Amino acid sequence: MSTMPDSPSTPRTRFLGRQPYAETYDAMRRFTAGRQPETPDELWLVEHEPVFTQGLAGKAEHVLAPGDIPVVASNRGGQVTYHGPGQVVAYALVDLRRLGYFVKEFVFRLEVAAIQSLEAFGVVGFRVAGAPGIYVNLADPLTARLPAGPRPDPFQGLGKIAALGVKVSNHCTYHGLSLNVAMDLEPFSRINPCGYAGLRTVDLATLGIRANPDDVAGLLAERLAMHLSR
Repeated sequence: MSTMPDSPSTPRTRFLGRQPYAETYDAMRRFTAGRQPETPDELWLVEHEPVFTQGLAGKAEHVLAPGDIPVVASNRGGQVTYHGPGQVVAYALVDLRRLGYFVKEFVFRLEVAAIQSLEAFGVVGFRVAGAPGIYVNLADPLTARLPAGPRPDPFQGLGKIAALGVKVSNHCTYHGLSLNVAMDLEPFSRINPCGYAGLRTVDLATLGIRANPDDVAGLLAERLAMHLSR
């Protein structure tokens, strides 16, 4: 584990390396339950062993064929997603009351950090109304946003590159976002990602961007620290 230097107004950033999901999940809950008003905020950057995580809104029918990959129930928002090597997961453990904003703005700031991280690699990431996460235009991920023209399927022509899911307890957050860098995407075919049948999931490698997950983790940590500072 390594730690990024911090100041009293910015979250303490910890790079945890590769960790089992269940152990990290338990650690987040313990950290949040033990927080005091003066407890510094933290950002945890981690890469998980293969795991499907099911959020509070998750439905069993969206887990199609997990095979040998475990499915872990989680108290974050949202439905099922996959975590695995080559994906950067950022957990934001912050006190919203101390920061002075509500959950909606917190989620917006997480999304902005992901979008700005993608921009650093020349990729245009954007939101889709009613579907949390960050998406790219598969036909032209380096310059285009939503495809033009009528689209009965809101995800037609899109790929999801970052997923979000958070939990708030006594104004304090945990969980966060995942950004796909260079991973085996096959496990996403075993689920309906985030509850959407047929939604394509992509990573930077799919888009022709060669990037080291550790470098992306450092960049994402910088952006998150900037947007989650007092």
